[in-house]
Amino acid sequence: MSKPTPISGFPEWTPAQRMIEQFVLDRIRATFELYGFAPLETRSVEPLDQLLRKGETSKEVYLLRRLQADADGPAGDDALGLHFDLTVPFARYVLENAGKLQFPFRRYQIQKVWRGERPQEGRYREFLQADIDIVDRDTLPPHYEAEMPLVVGDALRSLPIPPVRIQVNNRKICEGFYRGVGLTDPMAALRAVDRLDRIGPAGVADLLAETAGASEAQAKACLALAEIAAPDASFADAVRALGVSDPLLDEGIAELTAVMETAAAHAPGLCVADLRIARGLDYYTGTVYETQMVGYERFGSICSGGRYDNLASSGNVRFPGVGISIGVTRLLGLLFGADALSVSRSVPTCVLVAVTAEEERAASDAVAAALRSRGVPTEVSPSAAKFGKQIRYAERRGIPYVWFPGADGDEVKDIRSGEQVAASAGEWMPPRADLSPLVAGTGV
Repeated sequence: MSKPTPISGFPEWTPAQRMIEQFVLDRIRATFELYGFAPLETRSVEPLDQLLRKGETSKEVYLLRRLQADADGPAGDDALGLHFDLTVPFARYVLENAGKLQFPFRRYQIQKVWRGERPQEGRYREFLQADIDIVDRDTLPPHYEAEMPLVVGDALRSLPIPPVRIQVNNRKICEGFYRGVGLTDPMAALRAVDRLDRIGPAGVADLLAETAGASEAQAKACLALAEIAAPDASFADAVRALGVSDPLLDEGIAELTAVMETAAAHAPGLCVADLRIARGLDYYTGTVYETQMVGYERFGSICSGGRYDNLASSGNVRFPGVGISIGVTRLLGLLFGADALSVSRSVPTCVLVAVTAEEERAASDAVAAALRSRGVPTEVSPSAAKFGKQIRYAERRGIPYVWFPGADGDEVKDIRSGEQVAASAGEWMPPRADLSPLVAGTGV
């Protein structure tokens, strides 16, 4: 077999990186559960008509088909695609199981998703997301929109990563403003403004004219709105100073003001009102979020989401929701690329039990079993080589302790300090800091 060629966009972490990822997931999961979110996992595939019914994502969806499928392509129930986010499958799950759920329903979901986009640093075609959503039947109180950034703020603050800043906007502000200046296609204007960071003000002005029919004055007004940012509710005065009025605009200002006031009271400095944040997917209807790590702003958002009122509906019954998603793989990929995360050892093992002779391996196995029964990660030496060689094996793997069974009593050696003491497998415990690998940020 020839040497395989890596496939770009499908990351495969080293064991040490994978341990860091597990640590991160455990912290995120624990925070989600502290806020009362219950775990959920949905299937990896969805019908194409469901995946494509909201937002312009058709170019990113991976089609799923059998090798011997009809050459004309999939149709009907066979037209399946891999999900590109966790919100669309969650909305489908709610519709299918509404009679079994208690509302408001709070769930978290940590799964892989797939997008057929161009891979680059921090952006992948297969990646892990950690989502939370709250849905209700018919109506969803806006205070849940203020809760989302608080949960994410706590989750990310529990990690050894740079500080984050959550940028918050409300689509009603944008849509109401665009209507107020006379634009008849506010969604086209939203999509244009969403590209501000990529194509700049002049490019957005041209796009507004081309796709939303904006005049020069209307485009200038839209860009003026997008320039507004504030660390508190003072953004509202800046919006009103532009002299545009519309009932939907007023509604959006009130909702975003509530989010900012709640964030300021519970997590000062976490959120900033940034009116250029639009989010490209069409299903968002209210508050929207994007999150940047300080020092990594050029890579864009590592956590995003928003309010959606019409994604899940059945007849006259709607299930409005609000959610936010941490791009776990994106976050880790950026930090791994900068060598900004480290782990104290590359294996979980805390103790290597030495083997004095192959015929005595059973005694070493018994020591390992006793240590594991009390929660000490332990492995047995692969061979009964000289003790110096077994110690070097432990050093190469980063294992801090080597256990030496003896007829007159056992001893354990801390191979970092050289200290060696008598020990009993039924009583000895390592210091807490050595029990599991420690994850730390470097230079953050």
